[in-house]
Amino acid sequence: MADTAPVGLRYPWDTPPAHGSEAIEVAPGVLWIRMPLPMKLDHVNVYALDEGDHWTIIDTGFASKKSKALWAEVIAGPLGGKPIGRVVVTHHHPDHIGLAGWFQTEHGAELVTTRTAWLTARMLTLDEQEVSPAEALSFYRQAGMESTLLEKRTKDRPFNFADIVSPLPLGFTRVQQGDTIQMGGRVWDVHMGNGHAPEHATFWSRDDNLVIAGDQILPSISPNVGVYPTEPMADPIGEWLEACERLAPLARADHLVLGGHKLPFTGLPKRMEQLIDNHHGALKRLADYIAEPKAASECFGVLFKRKIGEAEYGLALVESVAHLSHLYQMGHATRTLREADGAWVYQSKR
Repeated sequence: MADTAPVGLRYPWDTPPAHGSEAIEVAPGVLWIRMPLPMKLDHVNVYALDEGDHWTIIDTGFASKKSKALWAEVIAGPLGGKPIGRVVVTHHHPDHIGLAGWFQTEHGAELVTTRTAWLTARMLTLDEQEVSPAEALSFYRQAGMESTLLEKRTKDRPFNFADIVSPLPLGFTRVQQGDTIQMGGRVWDVHMGNGHAPEHATFWSRDDNLVIAGDQILPSISPNVGVYPTEPMADPIGEWLEACERLAPLARADHLVLGGHKLPFTGLPKRMEQLIDNHHGALKRLADYIAEPKAASECFGVLFKRKIGEAEYGLALVESVAHLSHLYQMGHATRTLREADGAWVYQSKR
């Protein structure tokens, strides 16, 4: 979804730490660090929690020579040379789990994450493809992908998880809904999000006002919520709304939210309201727009309210599919295959 400027949120730090070389202490024993990403969203936030003789880190960044070199600088500099003894991964996306396996094999760290995150990431790292699977090309054709982009996907080597995620060795420690975990001298309640990623872990401190939110709760962008070829009839929009409505009552105005991207912020009750309203608003606009049949690729303007470039096209397409499919699965729209191009077109039942 598009960048927004939420009202009622406050940002205690308006300047983030330099990528990899700096750390900002956001609470006693909790450091905010940034790792670079080679894309429009050019960073991921990671956090280091002081355990006395070692550190727990939350998320890792991509697996790359650059990231490993930056981590060596972080360990020698802001982390004072103390080892990283534990890696906690919020969800399975590459910018969060990319170096988890490297920390396990090279640093001897324990990996803590959800079962779904570990199984999904390990499966994807082992599933290397030289050409796009027929099922994926069919999925994108049925989403109405622009023909030149579809042809490019047919010919080019596809993105592979293993390109930017280190191999995951056997063995991890599971966290699940309702657990507690001790990190950085605090006891944290574990609450699961969904929608952006299945079984996405968030951590809520019992001892102060900290919330480690990963990508489930971000301040100025709405996390991507998409449908993919692996589960073409998934309903991540429904899962997203359920998770937001379940997490919203936990929110306090004084919570300091440490998210996976952008800046730490306070004003969480307002942000939860915005995240929920954002998707309800998108669904309403979309239902009005598809009074005449439309494919997912034809709904970018009404959903995102901005021009979508080639670099963003894939994420925009899977999010458009997600919103249309939610309307369809909730009984608010019909869908039929368009003979001209084989794309599913959706039409409101109004």
